[in-house]
Amino acid sequence: METLVLMLVCGAGYLVAYHTYGRFLARKIFHLRADATVPSVELRDGVDYVPARKGIIFGHHFTSIAGTGPIVGPAIGVIWGWLPAVLWVFFGSILMGAVHDLGALVVSMRNQGKSISDIAAKYINARVRFIFFAVVFLSLLIVIAIFGVVIATVFARFPNAVIPVWLQIPIAMGLGYAVYKRSANVTAATLVAVVALYITIAVGSRLPLLMGSAFGIPPTGLWVIILLVYCWFASNLPVTMLLQPRDYINAWQLFVAMALLVLGVVVSSVRGGLPLAAPAVNHDLPAGVPPLWPVLFVTIACGAISGFHSLVASGTSPKQVSAEPDCLFV
Repeated sequence: METLVLMLVCGAGYLVAYHTYGRFLARKIFHLRADATVPSVELRDGVDYVPARKGIIFGHHFTSIAGTGPIVGPAIGVIWGWLPAVLWVFFGSILMGAVHDLGALVVSMRNQGKSISDIAAKYINARVRFIFFAVVFLSLLIVIAIFGVVIATVFARFPNAVIPVWLQIPIAMGLGYAVYKRSANVTAATLVAVVALYITIAVGSRLPLLMGSAFGIPPTGLWVIILLVYCWFASNLPVTMLLQPRDYINAWQLFVAMALLVLGVVVSSVRGGLPLAAPAVNHDLPAGVPPLWPVLFVTIACGAISGFHSLVASGTSPKQVSAEPDCLFV
């Protein structure tokens, strides 16, 4: 029951913060206006600048930032106890993380959807632009390298996952075509696409795809090469053709998983199980564990505040938001 109470309190707190502090930021600090000209409309080119519904942008933005960080960080940070981790994630995301992400999105939108590097050059100087560019380049290089190796390893060790993952591409492209070219109903098209995703899981479980070695390159190396080629195509195709719809349908997979987790917590709590396993504050730390301050705030980053989010907020998302007030929802 403790887990259920904690989940309900945090969930209610987030809702209250969104409708109070969030609206205060939108109206009084950032002055979001529905009649303001946005880059997706002013610079619309059908490739990068395309106005989209806020629900679709939310899915795209959510999937772009919802990586392993929000999972691994808290899982490690709980070593100091669940209370410091929960307090940091809860208050940090409301008072810092959400403000940072919203600010980055609004600033980029009011500068023609340009990156943080270009904005730095405009408001500071060209030297700072170069520094920002170098930091962003190295950060993305690290992220691509890590995720490339991780995903390649998953494909090599779990061949049943290959077909479901790669069949997302035609499903996403079909969704994008149906919505943007055929003006299909978004809800119906989304339902069909999500159901198709789960069908591919059943197909993949029956048809594992094993990658062999070639030219002296092991399977993981070949998968990394294939993934890099995919990234090149995905970044050059019109955003509504692959990138946006794929992120959107992946977001629905995350929503379903989160709903099942919540349901599991509720059912287990009602049946009298699922106590909090970790202590509220761990006073008996293993040898070699660093102090809570300041390491907790480095360990749990993406769950509370992450500078990487500003790359997404000043990358693809500001080029697709169709009205300034949608920024708060995103």
